[in-house]
Amino acid sequence: MTTAATRRSDRRISPVFLGILAVTAVTGWATWTGFAEQPGVAVFLFVTGAWIVSLCLHEYAHARTALHSGDISVGAKGYLTLNPLKYTHALLSIVLPVLFVILGGIGLPGGAVFIERGRIRGRWRHSLISAAGPLTNVLFAAVCTAPFWLDALDGVPRDFQYALAFLALLQVTAAILNFLPVPGLDGYGVIEPWLSYNIRRQVEPLAPFGLLLVFALLWIPALNGAFFDLVDAVLRGLGIDDVDTYCGYELYRFWLGTNEYCSVSP
Repeated sequence: MTTAATRRSDRRISPVFLGILAVTAVTGWATWTGFAEQPGVAVFLFVTGAWIVSLCLHEYAHARTALHSGDISVGAKGYLTLNPLKYTHALLSIVLPVLFVILGGIGLPGGAVFIERGRIRGRWRHSLISAAGPLTNVLFAAVCTAPFWLDALDGVPRDFQYALAFLALLQVTAAILNFLPVPGLDGYGVIEPWLSYNIRRQVEPLAPFGLLLVFALLWIPALNGAFFDLVDAVLRGLGIDDVDTYCGYELYRFWLGTNEYCSVSP
């Protein structure tokens, strides 16, 4: 009944998203076939496009779960169209996450959907809405790593393999960061309904600064090392080794020149 309450136009897939999806598909094909004269450019566009697609799906998962939980306002806000420009400010939703990918190989949680929580009844529903986004990153990571943990890499071109590994790293970092129980992140949204009113009121002013706090802590070498050790452990469990992610990141940053080690790796 809640789905029917939204207009059909509110659920129509955005041409912006379809355009990004088309770029991802074409550059993925170019990476697979070696069609591009500069494979690094194709990898850059493929990974960036796929990363933006995953950001859109992350926010869409929040909105769709909220819709079925009682918030029928998400349709009118454009959240069901997968348009990345609808998920808060374009700078915060797209530019900054892509910039963090380029500078540090980290999947920055980007974008936000504003849920009218007063329309939703039940703590489990509130928790599920918050968990839906990072669970999308988990699913995306599982898809990216499937050729690795299924031992199905025969016939997969080297550059495409590296691109998938780097994209998987971004999804894993995004999932871990989002699930941290820090105000302003989805992990806190999962546990917030189960906290007392006094605790929630005291923590609420910290929400706008939660992500900044996390990245400030990641500048501490010990915490940074522990974070990436966890990321590497997850990726190894999925069949991806350090060479794959390293070469994927090097190939992604094509403007730095060809990395000879990755170009000769089998």
